Amino acid sequence: MSTQATHIEYPPLQGVTRTLGTLSLGAATFMTVLDTSIANVSLPAISGDLGVSPTQGTWVITSFAVANAIAVPLTGWLTQRIGQVRLFMTSVLLFSISSWLCGMAPNMTMLIAFRVLQGFVAGPMIPLSQTLLLASYPRAKSGLALAIFSIITLVAPITGPLLGGWITDNIAWSWIFFINVPVGLIAVAGIWSIYSKRESEIHRLPVDVVGLALLVIWVGSLQIMLDKGKELDWFSSSLIMALAVVAAIGFVVFLIWELTEKHPVVDLSLLKGRNYWTGTLAISVGYGLFFGNVVIVPLWLQQYMGYTATDAGMVMAPVGILAIIIAPVVGLTVNRIDARRYASFSFAVFAFVFWLRSHFTTDTDFATLMTPTIIQGIATATFFIPLLTISLSGLPPWRIASASSLMNFVRITAGAIGTSISTTLWEHRSDLHHAQLAETINTGSPAAMQTLQQLQAGGMTHEQALGFINNLVTQQAFMISSQEIFRGSAILFLALIALVWLSRRPGGMADHDAAAGAH
Repeated sequence: MSTQATHIEYPPLQGVTRTLGTLSLGAATFMTVLDTSIANVSLPAISGDLGVSPTQGTWVITSFAVANAIAVPLTGWLTQRIGQVRLFMTSVLLFSISSWLCGMAPNMTMLIAFRVLQGFVAGPMIPLSQTLLLASYPRAKSGLALAIFSIITLVAPITGPLLGGWITDNIAWSWIFFINVPVGLIAVAGIWSIYSKRESEIHRLPVDVVGLALLVIWVGSLQIMLDKGKELDWFSSSLIMALAVVAAIGFVVFLIWELTEKHPVVDLSLLKGRNYWTGTLAISVGYGLFFGNVVIVPLWLQQYMGYTATDAGMVMAPVGILAIIIAPVVGLTVNRIDARRYASFSFAVFAFVFWLRSHFTTDTDFATLMTPTIIQGIATATFFIPLLTISLSGLPPWRIASASSLMNFVRITAGAIGTSISTTLWEHRSDLHHAQLAETINTGSPAAMQTLQQLQAGGMTHEQALGFINNLVTQQAFMISSQEIFRGSAILFLALIALVWLSRRPGGMADHDAAAGAH
């Protein structure tokens, strides 16, 4: 339904200017992605300091996620009304200000309000940083631009909990927000000096008020449902049921409205392109699987394997080692090698990684736990770049901002869905396995009785010995549940290979104006 905008073609950046532009965009992107996970480990400290319960404290995460999910798909529409450089600059500046306000918040109410602002203004930053980065590079090097973007978006979520935990333990939780201020201001200065004269055309399109309202309603309902579902035991809660109904009806009405609206707030006509919808679906499902496991592994290590938050983070951290080495190679060759082959290879390696993890036991040592993480770096390096190349191939420059924002919205939503499904299945399956294992521990079991007697002989009371055995059973139940999640993830990654081959072979973004970005 979108009409083509007047297109201004700017030449790619060169030399030092391109390097500084890349660093400025990278800093802003890293800061934004980091903020999606940096506060997670700081919730106990934030809740305690502001005098609220841990449950209330989770709204620090939920409020940001809801506002961000609503803002991301609006990027294409806002770009046409404001201009991509002005919108990006404004977003980074307001993000820095809202970060400072979050750190200064005197109570939980104000902190949540500032997090809503922070999440909303962060919405356009990831899609537009991707667009501007593509526009900074020659078309033949568009893969390299995507490689830089993919490294940032993969490394930042893993860095967040490590950095957030260290800052909270050694300085104060407020500094997880304050650190954004100097980074944001430096990024603004760099972006303004380089991109201010490369503004896109502005078109005063009518405001799709109905579409905007429907977007806020269904996305907000869905995001709150996903964030609060496990805590409220999902559909046994009337609130979750109500949110699910509102999200479902709102989504259907939103689709109908946007597909018939002359100036839609979200350009859903993009999904008519075979490469766009297959690439977007593959990258979103893959990201949902990846992110769901990124959450489960540290939880399992900390809660049932006795690891500290820092040690659990160290198990996950090496994913960036091989990714940083291999991603530039993929970026430089993706125009010559069929991107579908790269994506298939990525999914196969992901499947192998999760198959290895499905063999973890409670006796697995640190080095063995870290091995799949290191190998996973190969998969992540060949994940984003080929799938972005497939999705954006053939799109004219004036549609890149809209395409990027819609794709990132679907990807972020898939990450939230993946996390909710993974953690819920993990706990439900562990309950089932706990019950099954507990049935074998009774007076008719010689092994159980012998263990009980040995523990009591070691100085434990009968109740303490039973509690110790129950903890062992719980540990084993979650171990078995983790193995099932890993095994299921491996199978789903293999299934994604077939999805990739539904797309047409992209001729390489060098053959398309898409690589130039939305100018």
